[in-house]
Amino acid sequence: MTVMTRKRRRLLVVLLCGVGVGSATALALIAFRGNLVFFEAPSQLVAEAPRQGQVIRLGGLVEQGSLERVPVLGRLTARFRITDGRASVPVSYVGILPDLFREGQGIVAVGEMRPDGVFGATEVLAKHDETYMPRDVAAALEKSGRWNPSAGPPPPASTWDMLMPRQGVRG
Repeated sequence: MTVMTRKRRRLLVVLLCGVGVGSATALALIAFRGNLVFFEAPSQLVAEAPRQGQVIRLGGLVEQGSLERVPVLGRLTARFRITDGRASVPVSYVGILPDLFREGQGIVAVGEMRPDGVFGATEVLAKHDETYMPRDVAAALEKSGRWNPSAGPPPPASTWDMLMPRQGVRG
């Protein structure tokens, strides 16, 4: 029969604490994994439809010429399209748009996909000055090959060819 020395007991307690902290960290990361993404790009949303009722953040540029304001059941509804250069998603929003909201500008909309294929936004977040673009929106545009930051500001969404991918760009 082996006698547990003070040194071995201390080592056992430290190991058990390490396993406990590691397990708690793993469980926390699993619980939050869906919320760690700042937003989804339209091409991601089109490729993999979210489950019904799932609240997501959709980010991209407001497509040029897509904004219209129409009364629906006595409430002013803004309809527009968000694009990342590869895909475009129709958005419907009831409420007052931010002052900085414009076509061709980067935004993030919070809401869910409806059965009719329209993204129903409950909140619209716009950029905060004329030179700012959310880091994730810029990264998505750069990754899609639609913008090279060293070449200057991003082109307006209306100039992108949505049907034909650029030559030499792999998606």
